[in-house]
Order: sequence, then C-alpha cells, then structure tokens
Amino acid sequence: MKGFKVVIVGGGSSHTPGILQSLVENLHRFPLQKLVLYDIDPDRLELVDTLCASLVAKLDPACTYFTTTDPEKAYTDIDFAFAQIRQGGLKMREQDEKISLEFGVVGQETCGPGGMAYGLRSIPGVFGVIDDVRKYSPEAWIINYSNPAAIVAEATRRKYNNYKILNICDMPVAIMLSFAKMLNLKKYNDLDPVYFGLNHFGWWTHLYDKSGVDRMPELKEKILQFGLAASHDKHHSDPSWRHTWENFKEILTDFPEFLPNTYLQYYLYAKESAEDMDIHYTRANMVMDGREKDMYDQVRLLRESDGAHQVNLNLFNAFGDFIVDVACSIAYNNADRYLVIVENRGAIPELPYDAMVEVPCYLRKWGPEPVVIGKIPQFQLGMIQQQLASEKLIVDAYFENSYQKALEALTMNKTVPSAKVARKILDKMIQANKGYWPELH
Repeated sequence: MKGFKVVIVGGGSSHTPGILQSLVENLHRFPLQKLVLYDIDPDRLELVDTLCASLVAKLDPACTYFTTTDPEKAYTDIDFAFAQIRQGGLKMREQDEKISLEFGVVGQETCGPGGMAYGLRSIPGVFGVIDDVRKYSPEAWIINYSNPAAIVAEATRRKYNNYKILNICDMPVAIMLSFAKMLNLKKYNDLDPVYFGLNHFGWWTHLYDKSGVDRMPELKEKILQFGLAASHDKHHSDPSWRHTWENFKEILTDFPEFLPNTYLQYYLYAKESAEDMDIHYTRANMVMDGREKDMYDQVRLLRESDGAHQVNLNLFNAFGDFIVDVACSIAYNNADRYLVIVENRGAIPELPYDAMVEVPCYLRKWGPEPVVIGKIPQFQLGMIQQQLASEKLIVDAYFENSYQKALEALTMNKTVPSAKVARKILDKMIQANKGYWPELH
C-alpha cells in the first residue's frame, strides 16, 4: 500500500489533535509517508507539536514528520492538503458575533452577518493556500475544511473551477452520529443519507441503514418524543450546543416533512435565536474558555511533569475520521458516498447549474459525482434560493470590491430584519475588519 504525503494547513489549530488521532488510528488503510503541520504562527505550531507528541510517536518510523511556517517546505511533494485555517483567529470571530448582536441580529460564526464577515476574511486566506499548493504540488488534492464553507466554496469555484479542491463540513457528520446513536448504530456512516441544501442549510429526506431500510420514520418518532440526543463528543456538548440539540425538536414539530440541519434554527427563528444569545459571552468566548484553554492546560501539565502527563485527547475529539474517509475514497477511487459541497449541475433542477450545494456524492479519483435529488418542495426551495442569493452576493462583493453588493447580501439574508439594520452592521464590520477585508467602495 502506498504511503501518502499529507500537510495539515492551520496545523496550530485546536482541531489538529483530533485529525492527527484519526490519521494514526487509520494508518492501516491510509498509511503515511510524510506528515507536515503548517501554520503561519510558530508558537501555535510548537503548542500542538508538544500536545501531540504521543500521537506522533505512533507514526511509522519511516514516516517523515515535521512542523514548518515555510510554505515551500510544507507543500513541496504532497498528495493531500487538509486546510482548516481561521483568518483573524477567535478574536475576530468574537467581533463578528458581538457586532451582529449589538443590532439584535444572530451572532454566529457561519450564519448571517457574522458568516459573511468571516467569509470576506477567509476567501483571500484560502486563495493563498491554494496558490501555494498549486505552485509546489500542482496535482495535490486540497480538502478544504475552512469555514464558512458555503461562501469559500463559491469563491473557489469562481477562481479555480474547484479543480482538485473539495469543500467539506463535519456538521452533517456530527448530526448523523446523533441519529445513529438514537437508532442503536455505532458510526455516522452506518446510515446512508439522502440530503439536499446548502452548507449549514439543508434537510435529510431519507436515512437508510446498511440493510436498505429507511430509518427516518422511526427516528422522527423518537425525536418528537425525546428530542435529539446530543452528540457524544465534547466539542458539541457544551451549553450552546446543548441548546441547539434541544431546538431540533421544535423545528421538526413546526416542519415535520424532513429532518433539518441544526443551523436552520438561526433562519427559522432568527429573532428568538438572537434574544437567546448573550452579547457579553458568545460562542467564541466559549471556545476560548473551553477547547483553547484545554489545549494550553494540557501542554502546561506536560511541561510541568517533564512529559509524564498523559494528555486527555478526548478533549480535542474532532471528526477527523470524515477527512480520512474522504481522502481514502479519492485516493483509492472507492466511489464511497458522502455529503460534500459541489457544483449543482442539475442535482437539484430548480437551482442554478453553478450553485454550490451540499448533497450526497460518490467520491472518485477525479472528484465528486453528485447524486440527483430531483425536485424539492416550494418552502425549502424558496429558503434555499434566498440564502443562495445572499451567499453569491457576498462573493460578488469580494471580487468586485463592492459595498453595494455587500449591503445587498446582508439585506437579502433571512437573519437580518431590514436594509437599515444591514447597513449599520456592514459599516461597523468594515471598521472591525480593516486589513482583512478588501476595500469596499
């Protein structure tokens, strides 16, 4: 079996230990010849390198491992780049969330004005990664995990036609893990989903088990009776996520035809969602006080004990298995079926051909092949069309340096109550994002 050469871009992230753990656990099917952690922040790299020493020790002795801040060293002679960058870090995420809430609008990382602010920061950062990978390893696959995935995917489609670029998100995986547990199944991929929509904006219509039985009716009954069981990883079990899992039952009660992505709460109940949020302590603060603090604490304990401390890797569990699953299907031409973000090309006939949709795809060596979903109901179609227009407009704003397009994007978004509010948020976001956003005029 060939050993693969992989670089984790944004290697200083607190998600990296979870991805490394999955890589180590899956060496039997995805062997590594080279593993590189790349980041622009050397201090974060050192932190993650120290934290993950016990995992690195489990790599094959023949596997080359190193960390670097040099893109040439990172990207030369690689097969896969797993990209998970966060432009502006958690401090800018906090700004996105709190500026939105200041005007009574949902303050969230990928939804509403916060998602669009983050998108305008992420696009140039992701473009920089792609350009560097193409310079040093032109045929490497880029598996992009960077948020906001919908906006980033639309931007990469326009600039690169997504050649050997696949945008993915672990949220459907996290939700499907909860579905599986409620059905007494072990893994997210014990269920074969039929799903349609945009990233963080979609619905499940069927959930088939390995025997071909649709478990959706049974699951709906359980959720309506007991609610949605929280995901079993720490990252999706803190107070804000528990509130999200509780809201799932409400969405299903109001709209019982399909099972929703949890992020739909921010669009269906925008006013109530904003009122439930604390402007003084947003999700960004929770991450800083949770996963980020855990990382620093574990490294401190390691250093104080001269390496004797046993790192609790469960604190950093991420859906790294999904990245490995996707990479395996591409590398071996397995044509396994996963939910990923792709150009529509008729999968949902009523949507534009070039819409970036999230649907089941067979992943081949040459890329994803989407499953045809067919016609969808008017309610879901109308919601998707509105959200899609908002996402395309914010990408227009990036490419055209257009204040007007950015204003239209915010005004179009279902989380924003009026154009006046949209303008106030946009003007404040422009000030907060100086140096990150393109100049809008």
